[in-house]
Amino acid sequence: MPIQYARKEHTLRTTLTINEELLEEAKTLSGAKTKKEAIEIALEEFVRRERSKKLVALEGKVELSFSLPEFLKRRKGDVPHR
Repeated sequence: MPIQYARKEHTLRTTLTINEELLEEAKTLSGAKTKKEAIEIALEEFVRRERSKKLVALEGKVELSFSLPEFLKRRKGDVPHR
């Protein structure tokens, strides 16, 4: 699931020198219609993966006071559509 950012409010106009073949491949693989969209998708994916790595690194370091079934029940209450 892509991370949702407010793209219009916090934009940066910049000039980059990027490997054109790599950018075109990213555009094709992601289904992006524009170079800008391909770069944004790639950045969002990178951020998502790095956040996931940090979360996984916490495994065993945080003690939870509830079981997985309890967690899922709580989560369903918080987010009914899941």
